[in-house]
Amino acid sequence: MPDTLADLTRAVLAFRDERDWAQFHGLKHLIVSLCLEAGEVLELTQWKSDAEVEALPRDTAGREALADECADVLAYLLLAADKANIDLGTALRHKLAKNALKYPVEKSRGRREKYSQL
Repeated sequence: MPDTLADLTRAVLAFRDERDWAQFHGLKHLIVSLCLEAGEVLELTQWKSDAEVEALPRDTAGREALADECADVLAYLLLAADKANIDLGTALRHKLAKNALKYPVEKSRGRREKYSQL
C-alpha cells in the first residue's frame, strides 16, 4: 500500500523530532528551505538542453539526483503544511476547483495562455 501524505508527514516529523530540529523550523524558515530545495531541482537543469533534461530520469545518477531533490522539496512542503495546519489533499482539491473555473476545458484545452488571456 502506498504511503499517504499523512504517513509521510508523520515520518518527516519523527525524523525532525529525533534530532530536536523543531526549534529551527519556524514557518518562515521552512518556506525559505522549500524554495532553496526547489532551486536545487532547477539547478539540475542549468546549462542543459531540453533533450538533456528529458534524459535525466533515464540516467541512473540523474534519476537519483532528481529523486533526492524532489524528496527534499516534499519534506519541506510537508513540514510547512503541518506547521500551518494545512491539509494538502484538501488544499489541492480546492485549488483544482478554483483553477477549473479559471481554465475551463473549452477555452484552455491545448493552450498555454494565462486565464486572463483566454
